Formats: sequence, C-alpha cells, structure tokens
Amino acid sequence: MSVNKVFLLGNVGRDPDVRYVAQGRPVASFSLATTERGYTNSNGVQVPERTEWHNIVMWGRHAEVAEKYIRKGTQLYIEGQLRTRMWEDRNAIKRYVTEIYVDNFELLGRPRGEAEQQPVQQPVQQPVQQPVQQPVQQPVQQPVQQPVQQQPLQQPPTDRPPF
Repeated sequence: MSVNKVFLLGNVGRDPDVRYVAQGRPVASFSLATTERGYTNSNGVQVPERTEWHNIVMWGRHAEVAEKYIRKGTQLYIEGQLRTRMWEDRNAIKRYVTEIYVDNFELLGRPRGEAEQQPVQQPVQQPVQQPVQQPVQQPVQQPVQQPVQQQPLQQPPTDRPPF
C-alpha cells in the first residue's frame, strides 16, 4: 500500500494562468507559498522563517473556479497529489518539475486590500412615496353574551363501584 497525499495551507504567489487544452478542458497553474515561522531554540539561536514555493495545477471545474476567484495573495487550503514530470529543453537537457495536482481546495481569505479595491456594489433604492392614509375609526362592538343554562349533574349508576 502507498499514499500520495499533500495538504497545504498558504498564500497564492501569482494570479492563476488558465489555459484550455484538448476539447476545451481548462487547466490552471499558479504558485503557492507556505511559510514556517521563525523561532529561537533553547540555546538562544534564532532560526529564521522559511518559505517554500509549490507549483499548483487545477483541472476542470477547479480551474474554472480558480480563474474567477483566486488572485495573488488569496489564502488557500489545498489537498492533492505530488506529480513529477520530465521534459527536454531546447538544448536537449532533461528538466524536472514537481507539481501538486489539486483534488480538493477551499478559499480561506481574500488578498489584503481587495476589499478596498473592489467594493461590493449595492443597488441604490429610491425612497417610495406612500400616500398618507388617515386611520379609519370604527365603532367597537361588544360581544353579546348568551345566558348559560346549567345542566343537572348526572349520578353514576349505583350497581358499579365508584372507582
């Protein structure tokens, strides 16, 4: 048994590059940065923060969502698989690249400053002039009470026990 599963939580490094391949199938690619915080170890030595850059690839519906909503700075949670591919460059040198093929993802935050750059447009509603209506006074009717007739209480038969 083997497992090829990647979980990443990071910030998008550049806007997705979306292309359409065979039969109009979209593919999006972009970089994602994950950063380990810096710290001071027990000996007092400071370890600086460390950023890793990951190549992300999304296909199909995920690529369409990326094209519409993912921008540089967006915080993402990604689940996917590692894939390494090889190609030869112009000089016939073999090159390798490792990518994360996305199985699932969630948008966690917007890029900083996006709220100021793209305000949400609210439709402007003009106040509607309603005609002023005076309340109509109607006489209050009192309910008519009917006299209540009392029925005589019936006694249970004497041949049965009272319980």
